[in-house]
Amino acid sequence: MFPARLGVNVDHVATLRQVRRTPYPDPVAAALLAELAGADQITIHLREDRRHIQERDLQVMRKTVTTRLNLEMAATQEMVKIAYDVRPDECTLVPERREELTTEGGLDVVSGRDVVRKVVKTLRDAEIQTSLFIDADLDQVKAAHRVEAEVVEIHTGRYCDARLAADRRRELARIVDAAKAATKLGLKVAAGHGLNYQNILPVAAISEIEEFNIGHAIVARALLVGMERAVREMKELIAQGVNG
Repeated sequence: MFPARLGVNVDHVATLRQVRRTPYPDPVAAALLAELAGADQITIHLREDRRHIQERDLQVMRKTVTTRLNLEMAATQEMVKIAYDVRPDECTLVPERREELTTEGGLDVVSGRDVVRKVVKTLRDAEIQTSLFIDADLDQVKAAHRVEAEVVEIHTGRYCDARLAADRRRELARIVDAAKAATKLGLKVAAGHGLNYQNILPVAAISEIEEFNIGHAIVARALLVGMERAVREMKELIAQGVNG
């Protein structure tokens, strides 16, 4: 069995830059270092409030990323136009609220079915792979299939935030069930949010998950040991989880 792919999210490199509105640290440079260390994909979230990643970052990364570029975005006309113009390899539709610190939950595909279907169709017509960031919920998995998304990224936040072992086991079981259901429907499965060096192993052991998108933990580790080591350590843990 081969290790799942690692997508490195470099948003928080841009967060540090935007605190002082300086030209550094450069998320484009961070993406390059992550790729050199073995990242299989670079993930960025262009938020509507532009709190970290800026449009120029996206445009430059489209020209410099040599693996795959995954753009996380809200399902809005503005973001669809940007994606259509830049043509990342993949777009992941996520919910977004201005007041949140980070994405707090999965996209409600069940309630927003018509809007999501329209955005998915537009992106697929542009030959951009479409992914939906959803909670580990079977109804959301089925809805993602009905709107013809190609990938679901399962929100792992509840698992990562659980303090009690019983709660972690319950949330992990929900992730397993959602991943299995998605695979049976022909969807590719990714996972992300809150994953770090201490909690990745049980999730990496879920055979249906093909990709992990991890940002905060890797960037935080990189501050202490460098991007190359931070990425390599995470890839080694994912491989350990996959191979049992």
